[in-house]
Amino acid sequence: MKSELREINYTYQDCFFVFTSDCGVFSKDKIDFGSRLLVETLLQEENKFNNLLDVGCGYGFMGIVLSKFFNLETLLIDVNKRAVHLTQMNLKKNQVKGVACVSDGYQNVSGFFDLIVTNPPIRAGKKVVLAILNEAKNHLSEQGVLWFVIRKDQGAKSIIKEMEKEYRVTIQKKEKGFYVMKAKIS
Repeated sequence: MKSELREINYTYQDCFFVFTSDCGVFSKDKIDFGSRLLVETLLQEENKFNNLLDVGCGYGFMGIVLSKFFNLETLLIDVNKRAVHLTQMNLKKNQVKGVACVSDGYQNVSGFFDLIVTNPPIRAGKKVVLAILNEAKNHLSEQGVLWFVIRKDQGAKSIIKEMEKEYRVTIQKKEKGFYVMKAKIS
C-alpha cells in the first residue's frame, strides 16, 4: 500500500502531541473518538500504575498519551508493521520512552503489566476481539487492570457478558454509543 504520511495534533490539559499517521492504519486521518474517550476517562483515575501495554497500538495514540501523563514504562504492540514503525516515530517525536514491536496478539509479550489498554479491532471479528481481551489476564500483574472501548452497536453488551466469565467488568463511561470498560481478574 502506498504511503501518504500525515500529521494529527492532539492536546490534553495544555500538553500538545503530534502523531504521524499513514494509509493502512486504523483512524489514519484523526484521533478515533473511542480511543480518545478511553484515554481521557482513564486520565481521570489516580495513577497507580508502573507499566503499560497498549495492544493493537496503531500509530501509538493511547500508549503515548497515557505514558506521558502517567510516566510509565510502556510496551506498544500491533500486528501491522507500518503501525509499529509509525509508533516508533511518534514515541521519538513526542519524547516518550517506550518500546514498540510487532506482535500477533500477545505472541511477543512477556512479563506482567499494571495497565493494559486496547481499542480492539472489531472488524477482525468477535473471536479475535475476545482472544485479545481474554488473553490479557495472562499478562496482568496482581493488581493489574484491562481498559478497553467498544461501541454498543458492535457487540459491547455480549462482549461484557463473555468477559464476566473471567473478569469483574465495570462500565466507566458511555458516550455517543461507545462503552469504556475496566476489567479486573475476578
